[in-house]
Amino acid sequence: MKELVRTNDPTLVAFVSALLQGEEIDCFHMDVHMSVLEGSLGVLPRRIMVADRDLFRARAVLRDNGIALADES
Repeated sequence: MKELVRTNDPTLVAFVSALLQGEEIDCFHMDVHMSVLEGSLGVLPRRIMVADRDLFRARAVLRDNGIALADES
């Protein structure tokens, strides 16, 4: 699995998930339950992961919808 997005913005997480689901790209959310450890402050970013084979398509979907990706390595 490869990291597609890392953000503190829960609305971006939901939007990216909806876009990927619409393109039938499976994604996995990581660090969702970290708010228990941090006290629900939202300082720890959440990550959206995709399968290696879907990374190129997933990045293209985000770019096409105006979501800038910081690191495309």
